[in-house]
Amino acid sequence: MSTGEIVELRHADLAQLEALLCANHLPTEDCAEQVRNFCASYEGDKLIAAGAIEPVAHYGLLRSVVVREDRRARGLARRITLHLLDRAREEGRVAIYLLTETAQTYFAGLGFVPIARADVPKAVCLTRQFVSLCPDSASCMCLPL
Repeated sequence: MSTGEIVELRHADLAQLEALLCANHLPTEDCAEQVRNFCASYEGDKLIAAGAIEPVAHYGLLRSVVVREDRRARGLARRITLHLLDRAREEGRVAIYLLTETAQTYFAGLGFVPIARADVPKAVCLTRQFVSLCPDSASCMCLPL
């Protein structure tokens, strides 16, 4: 695979994923159960970027889009996010939600709009990300598909 190519995360790379998330202050507690939803970019065998959409009924929860610090500003986060959104459309998802404390402006540039947590579908609100992994101070955003 070529550097920067977006592929499915290799299950054997769960430890690399958790280390990358931890280094960027993102939750790791449910990575093992969500590993099949992650896509990734590698340089050789080293994970340099990843992201996932957790399927929830007809919706999706965009989560854990992360790029290794020394590989930022190369468009990897955008490419991973767009790849995930294309996959969500193909799966028939009607909207994608996310929680963020730091990237509101970035995701607004991709079409996400702020939304009150009270307006998020109940199924999405019951995910671990909403219930316990992301703080109540995190901004909620939505992208209708």
